[in-house]
Amino acid sequence: MTSTGNNGPQDGSQSRSQAKASRREQMRQEMLRQQAAARRKAQLKTAGGVALVVVVIAAIIVAVVLNTRGNDTKAPSGPVASDVVAAVTGVPSSTIDAVGAGTSNNPPVAVKSPTPLTADGKPRVLYVGGEFCPYCAAERWSVVNALSRFGTFSNLGQTSSSSADVYPDTATLSFHGASYTSDYLSFTGAELTDRDHNPLDTLSAEDESTVGTLNPKGSIPFIVYGGKFTTSGAGYDPQVLQGKSHQQIADALKDPSSDITKAIVGQANQITAALCQLTDQKPADVCGAAGVKAAA
Repeated sequence: MTSTGNNGPQDGSQSRSQAKASRREQMRQEMLRQQAAARRKAQLKTAGGVALVVVVIAAIIVAVVLNTRGNDTKAPSGPVASDVVAAVTGVPSSTIDAVGAGTSNNPPVAVKSPTPLTADGKPRVLYVGGEFCPYCAAERWSVVNALSRFGTFSNLGQTSSSSADVYPDTATLSFHGASYTSDYLSFTGAELTDRDHNPLDTLSAEDESTVGTLNPKGSIPFIVYGGKFTTSGAGYDPQVLQGKSHQQIADALKDPSSDITKAIVGQANQITAALCQLTDQKPADVCGAAGVKAAA
């Protein structure tokens, strides 16, 4: 008699179990592959997003730089625009009167033992500065405005202070190569160096002696008014001009409420008050102005 046993059904069950296990493993591996693919896709998407952000940031930086360059006040010496000259030399009398002393904090001071400084029979104004100097940059606007009330400048220059000094690239005018005509005053403007410290103008031996006596420390800007008054340094904080172009500064001088006008015209009024003492209060319309009297 042959024995049939029970291994057959058990082997079938085991085979089915193994097949199921194999399929589960295949499914697990496929799921792992899909998850890995999904992760790679996500990583690529993230990397692409980061790259896009980097590109956008780079574009913004370039735009800012280009815009900054477009508004840059840095400029070498050159001819000044006629509109700038007209605005600085033609400040309305109503603005002059409204400003008075403004925010000027360094008026001309009397020389204790004055020696007359003259040329062509007229009191002479001697300005000594340098185009690199930010304090000179600030003071020139006021000097030009004040002296234009007594005469006329020709060939004024346009420049900006040094990029490497305090108040960098302050927009300003330049007396290098300029001339001045007046029935009341004579003027000499010496710019000793350009904005890069290269030599420009040279003082005469007589002027060196005058400046050495009145300004032994050699500070600039330094101005002698007829040998009777002097100023050393700027009449206001150059910060008020920071970031402004020549045209923006000039255009502001129409507005007596402008901080720029209060600084520039206020100092110009104080300079004018000193000059009027040299010219016997002439011309009368200049020296009799309410703003000049208020600044005296």
